Amino acid sequence: MRIGSSSSRDDDFEINVISLIDVMLVLLLFFVMTATFENRSLMKVEFPEASSEATGERSDGLTVTIDREGKYFVGANEVMNPSLESLKAALEEAADGNFDQPVLLKADGQAQHQAVVTAMDALGKLGFSKLSIATVPSAATPKEQ
Repeated sequence: MRIGSSSSRDDDFEINVISLIDVMLVLLLFFVMTATFENRSLMKVEFPEASSEATGERSDGLTVTIDREGKYFVGANEVMNPSLESLKAALEEAADGNFDQPVLLKADGQAQHQAVVTAMDALGKLGFSKLSIATVPSAATPKEQ
């Protein structure tokens, strides 16, 4: 006569992994978000020098940045295809129909001239008329007397 059955054990050990999966998903989301922010900080632009003084007029508007390699950024978003049509589409989306707003063009001093001309061409074809080009004061600025 058997009192206990050895084939069915009621005290099987079980690990609940649902909470571990939740923690791993939160960590994954955290690392994805911080990697995105780190990528934006890699955009380094050295502005060209100019001897004229700033006009003092500053207003919030659209910002177009061109880095040394000729990559375009509208606001903080990179335009993946450097063609004129994709740049126009990105500008049109960022402008949201307001083509009267001022545009600040931030081009690296070492960027190719063609990249700057392409950006200005895209802005002109969309109807932007208030364009400013970002520069830094020149180191050897002669004082006028």
